Amino acid sequence: MINGENYKRRRKETFSDDEDSCSTDNEPKKKDLNGIITSLLLLEEQEKRDHEEQNEASNEEKSILESNHKRKTRTMLEFYTNLQDYYSEIDETDRVKRKKSRTMAASVAVAAVSQTENQSPNQQNKQSGSGQQRRLWVKDRSKAWWDDCNRPDYPEEEFKKAFRMSKSTFELICEELNSVIAKEDTTLRNAIPVKQRVAVCIWRLATGEPLRLVSKRFGLGISTCHKLVLEVCSAIRSVLMPKYLHWPEEDSLRKIKEEFEGISGIPNVVGSMYTTHIPIIAPKISVAAYFNKRHTERNQKTSYSITVQGVVDPRGVFTDVCIGWPGSMTDDQVLEKSALYQRANGGLLKGVWIVGSSGYPLMDWVLVPYTQQHLTWTQHAFNEKIGELQKVAKEAFGRLKGRWCCLQKRTEVKLQDLPVVLGACCVLHNICEMMDEGIDPDLKFELADDEMVPEVALKSVSSMKARDAIAHNLLHHGLAGTAFL
Repeated sequence: MINGENYKRRRKETFSDDEDSCSTDNEPKKKDLNGIITSLLLLEEQEKRDHEEQNEASNEEKSILESNHKRKTRTMLEFYTNLQDYYSEIDETDRVKRKKSRTMAASVAVAAVSQTENQSPNQQNKQSGSGQQRRLWVKDRSKAWWDDCNRPDYPEEEFKKAFRMSKSTFELICEELNSVIAKEDTTLRNAIPVKQRVAVCIWRLATGEPLRLVSKRFGLGISTCHKLVLEVCSAIRSVLMPKYLHWPEEDSLRKIKEEFEGISGIPNVVGSMYTTHIPIIAPKISVAAYFNKRHTERNQKTSYSITVQGVVDPRGVFTDVCIGWPGSMTDDQVLEKSALYQRANGGLLKGVWIVGSSGYPLMDWVLVPYTQQHLTWTQHAFNEKIGELQKVAKEAFGRLKGRWCCLQKRTEVKLQDLPVVLGACCVLHNICEMMDEGIDPDLKFELADDEMVPEVALKSVSSMKARDAIAHNLLHHGLAGTAFL
């Protein structure tokens, strides 16, 4: 028993000693853990404080920038407002000055006119001779050449050489256009007379001279001459074209058929058709469309052009024109775009023929020569007679370009205004032809328009049979020539 109690006592002491040692070891660990947690809390608090300080600094800087921006914006608005007020004051001052100057000029002009009216004729002649009295706004230019041409005793030949027509024809055109192009005099200067307006336009078209030379000839400004040319051309197209260039009436068509049949023996021909090219400066848009490949290859020089398709009667007077399609188009493409083609499809040309070159397709109303390589005598004879009719249109276009030299070279007229000018040239050509105005042999112009075989050379089987019948009748009725032999 004693040994057992001793054993228990020893174990109890040992256990108490172990507890004391464990408690002694845990105390430093707790202290270390508390220190770490305290440090983390302090770091977190410090980080939070730093973040708050950064936000405060950022907000303060932002408020400073916003206030500066508002101040600059307000200053800029005040500056522009003051600047606008300044310019408004300047504009108002200039307006008042211009108004005063116009008032003074008008008063001076009125005073000068009243003084002139009160003077005696001798005093007026004396002042005009000494050159002291001058009109306002007018530059002193010499009009001696035009004044000389406008004299009644000016030689008829010289006048026709300059204007491609006689004085009587020129007077007729002036009378026709007088109501449209006449202007009234103003207080400060006299209007340009109708005769001088028409003369500027016709001389420019006839010679093709640049506007600076037109200005010197007529004593007018360059811009004034350009404006006059366009105005008169527009008046010719609107007033004279309906009267002098239109499709013939039934009675006229009957005479045309008889005359063409007398020339060739081919019945029911109402017109001869041809398409020519007018050179232009390279346009700013659609350059490829106006590029003339055939003229470029032949002349070894880049060429651009627009087309003029015309139908003429036996005298060479135009009865239909189609102006302005690009120079890259072939003759048959231009024909399909024309108003004549639309009218023909509507039945206008039923039972009649318009003679064309091999550049046009054979159609129910278009008669063209044979183009195959090996031709029979009948086909040769037919082509010979067709050539005589083609010659009428080709010679008419030769006279057109010969009279109006502006059509022979690239012009200063803008592309959008060129159809008006070309239309006026065709109308003036008709007037000269109707008035039997001959053309100087030195002015004859040789055309150089290349013909291209159309993509579809035959558009009607019935027209092919009709052409064969015409060719057969020409040969077997002794109407065909023998030039082909």
